[in-house]
Amino acid sequence: MTPSTDRNEQLFERARRVIPGGVNSPVRAFRAVGGTPRFVQRAQGAYFWDAAGKRYIDYIGSWGPMILGHGHPAVVEAVQRAVLDGFSFGAPTEREIELAEAIVQAMPGLEMVRLVSSGTEAAMSAIRLARGATGRSKLVKFEGCYHGHADALLVKAGSGLATFGNPTSAGVPPEVVQHTLVLEYNNVQQLEQAFEQHGRDLACLMIEPIAGNMNFVRADVDFMRRCRELCTQHGALLVFDEVMTGFRVALGGAQAHYASKIPGFRPDLTVLGKVIGGGMPLAAFGGPRATMEQLAPLGPVYQAGTLSGNPVATACGLATLREISRPGFYDALAAKTRSLTEGLAGAAKAAGVPFCADSEGGMFGFFLLPQLPHNYAQVMKTEGARFNKLFHGLLDRGVYIAPALYEAGFVSAAHSDQDIAETVAAAREVFATL
Repeated sequence: MTPSTDRNEQLFERARRVIPGGVNSPVRAFRAVGGTPRFVQRAQGAYFWDAAGKRYIDYIGSWGPMILGHGHPAVVEAVQRAVLDGFSFGAPTEREIELAEAIVQAMPGLEMVRLVSSGTEAAMSAIRLARGATGRSKLVKFEGCYHGHADALLVKAGSGLATFGNPTSAGVPPEVVQHTLVLEYNNVQQLEQAFEQHGRDLACLMIEPIAGNMNFVRADVDFMRRCRELCTQHGALLVFDEVMTGFRVALGGAQAHYASKIPGFRPDLTVLGKVIGGGMPLAAFGGPRATMEQLAPLGPVYQAGTLSGNPVATACGLATLREISRPGFYDALAAKTRSLTEGLAGAAKAAGVPFCADSEGGMFGFFLLPQLPHNYAQVMKTEGARFNKLFHGLLDRGVYIAPALYEAGFVSAAHSDQDIAETVAAAREVFATL
């Protein structure tokens, strides 16, 4: 065999010798779409360059955090200053307070927040807090929503309506997920049945208000209204997982979108990540003071983390939040995102390819379907082989979208009209082959 001269292939082969699957997070392995992952050498603005030196227009942006684009000068400067003061102290810093204050100010439903290091950690801790605050064990989640890889959340629905889940990962004993109820997204009837049967035992309902792990599927307003009503009626906490949508779809997150349509709407707990760290490992969960004060050291619910509130990560996140809080930022970002999705839809229509798309703020998704899906089962009707051909066609033309059918995409403030025009032109060429 002739050794490959492609630097990406060489690195992937080397990685597979020492890292399971050659990657440190499964979707990076390209197993859903086939081919060789691109190993990133550097990134700037709306682009990154792979190990072979090829430039790509980046529409994953580290899966959401890079809302300003890569290497924004104000963020880089803030991180450089923080590094000079020290990497980690294991003790409080003023910057932790500043970041917490910025988050609380932007999201009216939050009176207090606890900083952690990952979205999985934040979601896991929010569930523990909900259980501790209510004295109950059971929780509701929805098929197609991803809340990290904590054991109790790695479940799929059983047969029939409102059945408890079965583990979707080896290493998760069935008894660990026996309290997790998995329902169909946007199914009001099933939701009502679940609360009728289990309402007195439910600690919380956790939901992605705009699901980003079955591509881009938003919760219907009537469905979200019923989630809020049933949680209030039965004493369960409504937990919004805004790891992906928080500060990405609007300054106030997806909850601001629903609050504009449902009078008085607020979740009881909110899980945040990605944008609040600006690309650094940082996440948070928060809610009303009375609930948050159930956490140690004030209350009986234990949660801790050596690197929580890391001084470099908080500097990165705080600088990012300052930039995105500028007047007009989200209007401009949303306009760019709509320009992209409308351009893609026009190119697909011209080629006679079934296509639909949706977006909010700087987050978008598209499906090779005639109509937008409302739940995971409908998403699964998308033809995987056709998507894979589209993915590789765009990749060959220097456009990097998520290497999986079920992942949302992200536009940054750094994307230019020219970047979007180049993307649509590339898509037009690929659609013609589908």
